[in-house]
Amino acid sequence: MGILDFLTGEFIDVIHWTDDSRDTMVWRFEREGHAIKYGAKLTVREGQAAVFVHEGQIADVFTPGLYMLETNNMPILTTLQHWDHGFKSPFKSEIYFVSTTRFTDLKWGTKNPIIARDPEFGPVRLRAYGTYVMRVSDPARFLKEIVGTDGEFTADEISFQMRNVIVQEFSRVVASAGIPVLDMAANTADLGRIVTRAIAPSVSAYGLEIPEFYIENISLPEDVEAVLDKRTSMGIIGDLNRYVQYSAAEALARGDGSAGAVMGAGIGAGMGMALGNQMAPGPWGQAPQPAQPHLAPPPPPPVEKVWHIANSGSVSGPFGRGHLGRLAADGSFSRETLVWTPGQDGWKAAGEIAELAQLFTVMPPPPPAH
Repeated sequence: MGILDFLTGEFIDVIHWTDDSRDTMVWRFEREGHAIKYGAKLTVREGQAAVFVHEGQIADVFTPGLYMLETNNMPILTTLQHWDHGFKSPFKSEIYFVSTTRFTDLKWGTKNPIIARDPEFGPVRLRAYGTYVMRVSDPARFLKEIVGTDGEFTADEISFQMRNVIVQEFSRVVASAGIPVLDMAANTADLGRIVTRAIAPSVSAYGLEIPEFYIENISLPEDVEAVLDKRTSMGIIGDLNRYVQYSAAEALARGDGSAGAVMGAGIGAGMGMALGNQMAPGPWGQAPQPAQPHLAPPPPPPVEKVWHIANSGSVSGPFGRGHLGRLAADGSFSRETLVWTPGQDGWKAAGEIAELAQLFTVMPPPPPAH
């Protein structure tokens, strides 16, 4: 074996990367002195990319395939080295394998509440959390902007920065979306698409993309949710009096003694309202006045009917019943006289109307004899 053969055997001639960790994004091919044999075989598998870094500068990026490391396959590196086609000696470069597969089930969430203006409740504080999917879209940019010289870079090292970007854009989108809090659960898919579009420019600057983004939950503070639950319960109950009656009847049917508590609660509520009305302070801070007995207002006085009389083609009136009684007494008003009152259907004889017919049945007694 000659010296050239010995030196040739000292340099690796097969370069590849297999990984089953599921969270490694970048792995640097390790070789002491970074010496790589000219003409070595480079295997880039599906879901990978290989980035050559020469003297601190990104040289070439290889997509999936099998490559012979020669001048015709490394145009940028060849230009940097000023190689000719006859160059056969080893060269020194760093090779970074970048995973371009999707990294799934990454978590995000709001560390602090988001202030948003709800059209129904006014200013509210919201919390949200969910998951997202991340992948490397530009291996060279990702290596330049994020990884640097890290020999093994995992998804956990970038997830914190990604959460910051997501929460910032999510807060802005929710604050300006104008979607009511009660409708957000039905619009999480639309909100997710809006947030994905909003964060795309920021993550693209890192050489990354977010192909999937999910909002699992949007929640209010616990005290606000408790009030909302009470409001919902009252809406379901409806008529409180009927609810108390139903609860008392149900407790009586069970025979467990809880009916007294339910009825006591209803009586207590009524007494409390009455006592509150009695103890309410008077105007201008005056002492409370004793409760006055409740008196029903008197009924309105009856409305007297008035009548018009038709006599010889002329109409006179209106006359009250008392006036008609005097006319009946002097003989100028009889049963056959036509009368009309507002609301009556046409003219009628006075004797056909019950309240006027009485005027003709009550006659004064004959005068006393002298």
